Amino acid sequence: MWEAIRRWFDPSGLRSVGEPPDYRFSLANERTFLAWLRTSLALVGGGLAAAQFLPPLPLRHLREVIAVALLLLGGAVAIRAVDHWARIERAIRLGQELPASRFPAVLALAVGAGAVLLVIAVLVRAVGAS
Repeated sequence: MWEAIRRWFDPSGLRSVGEPPDYRFSLANERTFLAWLRTSLALVGGGLAAAQFLPPLPLRHLREVIAVALLLLGGAVAIRAVDHWARIERAIRLGQELPASRFPAVLALAVGAGAVLLVIAVLVRAVGAS
């Protein structure tokens, strides 16, 4: 684990592995990394927005749970993004098959489940208000 984290901050160590790739592949990997960071920032922004602007929900502390979940998910996406970037860059330089990742599916399921929970909370509030 510490070896992987060290690689994130040591570009010269990453560049010493394998052969220099076609720069287009490295730039594509970097664009993907930046897309993951945008996703992370959106989740963090959503968490802050939930904490500040959601009205109290029918279940006690649900607003805070939603906010904390989004903030944690945003942090996890940022960390996963840099790890994925380093793993892909290493595989490209070594001419290996790109490592598979389940993280996009896990993220999609987490966001989908969160959306379903929010729909339920909104419906419960609407039914309770009428």
